[in-house]
Amino acid sequence: MAAYAIVQVDVKDDEEYAKYAALAGPAVAKYGGEFLARGGDVDVMEGTTRARCVLIRFADMDTAKSFYHGAEYQEALAFGLPASERDYKFVEGV
Repeated sequence: MAAYAIVQVDVKDDEEYAKYAALAGPAVAKYGGEFLARGGDVDVMEGTTRARCVLIRFADMDTAKSFYHGAEYQEALAFGLPASERDYKFVEGV
């Protein structure tokens, strides 16, 4: 069953976050992830959000977690976490 990464981001340092993005994309691809949304306009109907929203589909929850904890993505996070405020979660599909 597919799993989805739902990520909401406020970038604080564009230059450092670009380093994160350069590493994160290939890490997603290595684990078979597919970007379904990556930035773009956001219209909030209820509640709140952050400036940038990302949606990534993975084959299943185990693959999603392997991606997140993998060396490639952890290297990316070394740049991304200090340069942003984020909410990052995985949700299992139906």
